[in-house]
Amino acid sequence: MSRHIDILTLGCSKNLVDTEHLMGHLQAMGWQCHHDPEEPKSRVAVINTCGFIGDAKEESIRTILQFAARKNRGELDQLYVMGCLSQRYANELPQELPEVDGWFGKFDFDALVRRITQQPLAGFQRQLTTPRHYAYLKISEGCNRRCSYCAIPLITGKHVSRSEEDLLREAEWLAGQGVKELNVIAQDLSSYGLDLYHEHRLPSLVRQLAAIDGIEWIRLHYAYPTDFPYELLRVMADEKKVCRYLDIALQHSSDRMLNLMRRHITCQEQDALIERIRQEVPGIYLRTTLIVGHPGETEEDFAMLKDWVRRMRFERMGAFAYSHEEGTYAYLHYKDDIPEAVKEARLQELMAIQQDIAEEQQQTLVSKTLRVLIDRKEGDWWVGRTEHDSPEVDNEVLIPNTFLLKVGQFFPITIQKAEAFDLYGVPADRQKT
Repeated sequence: MSRHIDILTLGCSKNLVDTEHLMGHLQAMGWQCHHDPEEPKSRVAVINTCGFIGDAKEESIRTILQFAARKNRGELDQLYVMGCLSQRYANELPQELPEVDGWFGKFDFDALVRRITQQPLAGFQRQLTTPRHYAYLKISEGCNRRCSYCAIPLITGKHVSRSEEDLLREAEWLAGQGVKELNVIAQDLSSYGLDLYHEHRLPSLVRQLAAIDGIEWIRLHYAYPTDFPYELLRVMADEKKVCRYLDIALQHSSDRMLNLMRRHITCQEQDALIERIRQEVPGIYLRTTLIVGHPGETEEDFAMLKDWVRRMRFERMGAFAYSHEEGTYAYLHYKDDIPEAVKEARLQELMAIQQDIAEEQQQTLVSKTLRVLIDRKEGDWWVGRTEHDSPEVDNEVLIPNTFLLKVGQFFPITIQKAEAFDLYGVPADRQKT
C-alpha cells in the first residue's frame, strides 16, 4: 500500500496547528503527507474540518463530498474526517456520509493515528506547513464565555490552558526550526492561565517567549475584552519583540446588543479599554471583528455601530453576518429575525466604512521606512508584512523583485504608494539585482 497521505485543512490557524501535529506523527511513522489536488498520489485522505458558522460548515461538507466522489470513482481507498465539524456532529454525519471510513473529533489524534498506522502516538511531533520563518503557537483550547451566537464552547469545551513549560519547550523548538515570528493563538487569550495557575499568566508567558533566542516577532491573536489582563500592556510596551498589534474581538457597540450577545461588557467599558490600550502601547494596531444581523439588531443599533466604527478608527477590522447556529444560546432563546438580505446589506455597508478608514490610514505611511518581513516571491513582487500585519489576514507590502531580498528576512522598506490593503515600496538602500 502507498504510504502517501493527502491532508487538507479547512478553517482557522488553530486547525492548522492540529494538522501540523497530525502530520508530524504520521511522518515520524514513515508516511509522506501533502496536499496536491492537481496530481493526487494518495490512496488515503484526511480532511480537517471547520464547523463554526454556516459558510464554514458548507465548505466542509462540500469538500467531504468531493473526496467521497473520488472514493466512489476508485481514486481513494480510505477517507477520514477530523476536526470541528465531526466533533460537533459526531452522531449525525456517519449516517449522512457512509463513504467516510472514520470520523474523529478535534482531540482524537491518537485514535486517528492508530487507525491509519496501527501505532500509537509517540511524544511531541509537528511538521510545519507555513513558511519556515513564521508559525502558530496554540496556548489553550476551549472557551468559558458562552456568548449567545458562538458554537465554539459546544465544539471545544471549557477553556484549558497548556502549561508555560510545555509552551516554552515548543517555542524553543520552533525557534530551532528557523521560526522568527510566533503567532500566539487561542479562542480566548485573556483567560490563559486562570485554570492552571488561578491567575492571568499571559503577561508572564509573553515575557518568557520574548527571551527566546531567534524569535523576533510575537503576535497576539484573539483576546477577549471582559476581564482583560492589563499587565499585558506593560509587557507589550517594554518588550521590543512583541508586535504593536492585538487581535481583540469586540462584536458590537450598542449596549442593548452587547447584552443580547451576552458579552458581559458595556460600550463605555469597551471604549475605556481601547483608550487604555492605545495610551499604554503607543502606535499599536488593533484588529477587531464585528457581527451584524444578530437577533434583535435594529436600524438604530446598526446606526450606532457605524458611528462607533467611524469614531474608533480601527487599524484592522473584519465583520461577518450572524449565523443562527443550533445549540447556541441565541438559537435556543432568540428568533433569527433579520432577513439574510438585510444582514448582507449591513455587512457591505459596514465594510465600506472601514475601507475608507483603511485607505486614509494607509496614506499616512507613504514616505515612511518600515521594517518588513518577506513572506514570499510572487510574480514580479517580493511580498512581505510589517509588525502590524498578521499572515494571510492583513495587509501586505509589495516590493519589485528586481531588488536583492530574501524570504524569511527583515528589510527596511520605504513606502512609495499606498492602497486600502496594500503598500508598495523599495528597500531603503535600493540595492538592485
